[in-house]
Amino acid sequence: MADVIAPENEEGTKATILRWCKAAGEAIRKDEPLLELETDKVTVEVPSPASGELAEILKQPNEEVQPGQILARVRVAAGDAVPAAAAEPAAALMPPAAAAPADESARKLLSPAVRRLLDEHALSAGDIAGSGRNGRITAQDVARYLGEMITPPAGEALAASARSNRVPHTSVRRRVADHMANSLAVAPHVTTLFEADLTRVQAHRARNVAEHERQGTRLTYTAYFIAACARALIAHPSVNATFHKDALELHSDANIGVGTALGNEGLIVPVIHGAQGLKLPEIARRLGQLVTAARNGKLAPQEVRGGTFTISNHGVGGSLLAAPIVINQPQVAILGVGKVERRVCVVESQGAEAVGIRTMCYLTLTIDHRALDAFQANAFLEHVVNTLQQWTDD
Repeated sequence: MADVIAPENEEGTKATILRWCKAAGEAIRKDEPLLELETDKVTVEVPSPASGELAEILKQPNEEVQPGQILARVRVAAGDAVPAAAAEPAAALMPPAAAAPADESARKLLSPAVRRLLDEHALSAGDIAGSGRNGRITAQDVARYLGEMITPPAGEALAASARSNRVPHTSVRRRVADHMANSLAVAPHVTTLFEADLTRVQAHRARNVAEHERQGTRLTYTAYFIAACARALIAHPSVNATFHKDALELHSDANIGVGTALGNEGLIVPVIHGAQGLKLPEIARRLGQLVTAARNGKLAPQEVRGGTFTISNHGVGGSLLAAPIVINQPQVAILGVGKVERRVCVVESQGAEAVGIRTMCYLTLTIDHRALDAFQANAFLEHVVNTLQQWTDD
């Protein structure tokens, strides 16, 4: 027999089984897709480790699985070699998910973030069931417990049930919720706000948008924001960083993630790697490819990994001003972009002031205050604004 193992992912987090491509008893070839798994970022196919017959399915669709867990077993065809990893016993890969912690005291080993949440809400750790490894309480467990505390009485809930229905969360929505709650729990967030004059950007786009369309590329304002941020990240490396408890890791490449809405399903953050080395047309082309792949569920795992900075262009939905309060951990900052619109402004020209109409938007930068201070945040955002306001042909 060859075991079908849930693959490792970059974050070591759970995945959800979407569907099985084969039924128990069906023949299968080595490396033929056997099932699909969905993480909070991508959908991946898991291939068969050997040729033969799918003998047993151990996990069903919509079940969550940990990296390393056994999902199924393949009865290997005569003469087909069994991969070493597939032949290892299950115990060597992952302890049983339902195993009880050997030491009950391990349930009370709390992280600083969890201790802070308990103190803020005057809660006792003994009242909260932990879902972490060995029963450890996580920040999400505390948030879930707080939500249950304000659940209406049974009578009210029954009355409400006649007027409402419960829609189960998708695995993407659950992962996004956990990721956001964790980010708020571990990092002190601070936001700074600037206003940007995009009149020169708007003029440049107007001159070039038709040519980009002839080449099959949409030249969006987001491409300009990516280009401006890439330049600023290289000039201010402390913003292009990963926070560790003992150090700040500075990255040489500006790998910029762009929050992409998936309708009611949540969002995903595809990454443009090495943005500092790309010209505006290349950024626009790559952005279009990633957004299309994201909305079609076709992103490859490497296309959502390795981000060092994130942009949330909430303005495309009409929002004038918002402060993204959830940094994409372990990054240290996220840029929020408001709606681009024409406004009446005071304009300085040759030492005199006049009233004019300009293309404007609000930009916010939310930082992890453990890693950055206001001075660094303002210097970075000023660099971004100046690049946009002084835009020249790329």
